[in-house]
Amino acid sequence: MANKTQIDELKAILLERKENLSKSIHESIDNIGQLKDQDLNDDLDYADFVSDSFTEGMIANHQLDELKQIEDALKKINNGTYGICDMCSVNIPIGRLKAKPFARYCTECRTVYEQEMQKRAKN
Repeated sequence: MANKTQIDELKAILLERKENLSKSIHESIDNIGQLKDQDLNDDLDYADFVSDSFTEGMIANHQLDELKQIEDALKKINNGTYGICDMCSVNIPIGRLKAKPFARYCTECRTVYEQEMQKRAKN
């Protein structure tokens, strides 16, 4: 289990990442807005617009998902449940938390979760 010093260090990393993601999301939203204001003169311009908008949107959606995971991790720090696997309730190893500070699952449960998601994707 992570000790208080380690949790404080991870919290600082989470807060910094949260700030950076928030800025990046706002920049993506601004970029999409600027793309919408462009003059589209032909099909090629329209194709570029659609491609660029799609890319910016996908990046923003991925960042929003990560931001939610970070916010959930910060809530867990505040309520004392940080570093506990959501699936099996064992302590997540500190090495895993350092690699991914917003990890929800221990390594074993993450493998089970990924296998289950692959099964669902096939169906």
